[in-house]
Amino acid sequence: MSIRIASLQRYPVKGLSPEPLTQAVLTKGDYFPGDRLFAIENGPAGFDPDSPQHQPKIKFLMLMRNESLARLKTRYLDSITTLFIEQGGREVARGDLSTREGRLAIEAFFRRFMPKELRGAPKVLTAPDGFRFTDSRRGFVSLINLASVRELEARIGAPVDPLRFRGNVHLEGLAPFAEFDLVGQVLTTTSGTRLKVTKRIERCAATNVDPDTGIRDLEIPKSLMKAYGHFDCGIYAEVLQGGTLEVGEDFEAEQGALALE
Repeated sequence: MSIRIASLQRYPVKGLSPEPLTQAVLTKGDYFPGDRLFAIENGPAGFDPDSPQHQPKIKFLMLMRNESLARLKTRYLDSITTLFIEQGGREVARGDLSTREGRLAIEAFFRRFMPKELRGAPKVLTAPDGFRFTDSRRGFVSLINLASVRELEARIGAPVDPLRFRGNVHLEGLAPFAEFDLVGQVLTTTSGTRLKVTKRIERCAATNVDPDTGIRDLEIPKSLMKAYGHFDCGIYAEVLQGGTLEVGEDFEAEQGALALE
């Protein structure tokens, strides 16, 4: 069995819901397309778009502290640069994030939605070219091994939605936690895309939140440590050569000798 792309998803706004994709066009040295383009500042964070620096996630609205965000379903339409927010199946806000008026509309919604969780006025931030609001400074593309999630699920004895880990690429075909053996290796597709796996992803309390209900119902980092002696699930990769990733497409490791299912 080969390493297969089971699903693709992007997160246009940090902390908000995923958008499933059938394909994604990657560019050498760039981030996953359309991912973490925006963040919502929770009070002044000191972010300077003219000289962007990586900021700790606690400066933004995010699931680790603000689980109520999971009750919102969002979508971002690139063609009209507009974010739509739904709650309980009903649209509750929309705004063109390229305009001051649109950003103000989204900010006003969050002031109404979660006033007790705000440290100051919420502000929609836009990532300048070459920068994204990722948790890791070099978190260009994140990959999740679904077999690892199933193994953790069996250890916990409760369902674990892989979307808790907010990865861009879900993989099938690897043995549980064999993705860690990919660190330092290069993954290639038949279409020529090449990703270099750079490091494991350490998980935080955001994974404790059910992505559908917003309920903090599991203790994922604690369970990982108890079962495996680490907090890690998933890997980061850099784009060495661009190309198109598609659901159902296979990866191969250039060095081979991986533990497959």
